[in-house]
Amino acid sequence: MPDQSAPVLKKVLTPVHLWAIGVGLVISGEYFGWNYGWGVAGTVGLLIATLFIIILYITFIFSFTELTTAIPNAGGPFSYALQAFGPFGALMAGYATLIEFLFATPAIALALGSYVHFLYPAVPVVWCSAGSFVVFTAINLLGIKEAAWFSLIITLIAIAELLVFIGVVYPYTRFDTFMHNPMPFGWSGVFAALPFAIWLFVCLEGIAMVAEEVKEGKNAIAKGYISAVLTLAFLALTVMISVGGVTNWENLDHLDYPMPEAIAIVLGRQNPLTKFFTSVGLFGLIASFHGIIISYSRQIFALARAGYLPYGLSTVSPKRQVPYRALLAGAIFGTLALISLDTSKLVILSTIGAVVVYIVSMLSLFRLRQTQPDLPRSFKAPFYPVFPAIALGMAIVTMVAMGYFYTKLSGLFFAGFGAIAGLFYASVRYRKHRQGQDTNVV
Repeated sequence: MPDQSAPVLKKVLTPVHLWAIGVGLVISGEYFGWNYGWGVAGTVGLLIATLFIIILYITFIFSFTELTTAIPNAGGPFSYALQAFGPFGALMAGYATLIEFLFATPAIALALGSYVHFLYPAVPVVWCSAGSFVVFTAINLLGIKEAAWFSLIITLIAIAELLVFIGVVYPYTRFDTFMHNPMPFGWSGVFAALPFAIWLFVCLEGIAMVAEEVKEGKNAIAKGYISAVLTLAFLALTVMISVGGVTNWENLDHLDYPMPEAIAIVLGRQNPLTKFFTSVGLFGLIASFHGIIISYSRQIFALARAGYLPYGLSTVSPKRQVPYRALLAGAIFGTLALISLDTSKLVILSTIGAVVVYIVSMLSLFRLRQTQPDLPRSFKAPFYPVFPAIALGMAIVTMVAMGYFYTKLSGLFFAGFGAIAGLFYASVRYRKHRQGQDTNVV
């Protein structure tokens, strides 16, 4: 019998909401972050890395959707790994997902602050970034339906702005400019650029975190995922090529606001349209920032409900039915992270977490096919086992590359997991010991 007292979430989301949440989660990656890849790979090197990652994501999402529809739980990868590998696998998946989402939000917050600072130099970046957490956490506290509608509207505006941006800069895009110093570090640069290519899609699997709140059945999840990944692949390539053809990449590879700078190069920094595009560009960052807050709060909620985090974090507000304590905890962590780390480090840590999630998820898919062949699957991974095997293999290659090029950050990630695992198992042993003492007393 299900536990009637367990916290539950409200079912109100449709496929359109899921598409908006999926695209919204990721679309800020088109606005900033990916351009750091030019600094380690050049334009063509990053383009090759991006094509590699697009193949990874297409095969991954088509495979991952099977898990999300079969196990529609707010825990997402944590829930799949729990069924496949038990508590240790679940702990790894839950930790990696939290790292991915909790470090992505402060990176986006810093970009938000940088965009506002570009428009109004008197506004400090850090204070604006911290204020973003306050505003959008408050919006999420209103309820999931309200948050999802907000995400839909903001995402549509962000997509429209990207298309207008491409239309403005495309006439100024030159092939010879894009091919300037295209692969300064050779093929090693391609592998070094993989985290920044992943940034163009990172957190897309966050749709899984709202699976419990979908009202139109499991096929709605598949529709949301697939339409979102195709939309993002198109936008990623067109934006990268358009911006790279406007000016030499060395002028943009270190900025948190490459698109406003590209518009300023094309139209002039004092042109009113430059500030207009920058203002509208904020919507892309807001869409992702808002969407990831939805996702990380549901992940914290699911982990707390399952006993991997303090149970109090699974508390749901009685009227709005949102995990308000999880929302507040994520906002506090994100604010501390943006004060402590720069944007590129936040991006790399987030993508390390993402790749570990992809590896554990694909291993879970293979495991559940073997151990639970009768599990209801309204959507099955096409071309099984080829698609999940491609996604798994490419994710492992990416993880090895990131471990090689970003050794300290990778070490920090796994050291953090070791510490969390130690604390978790110590608490489990303590609870068992206490239960044994209570039994002896009785």
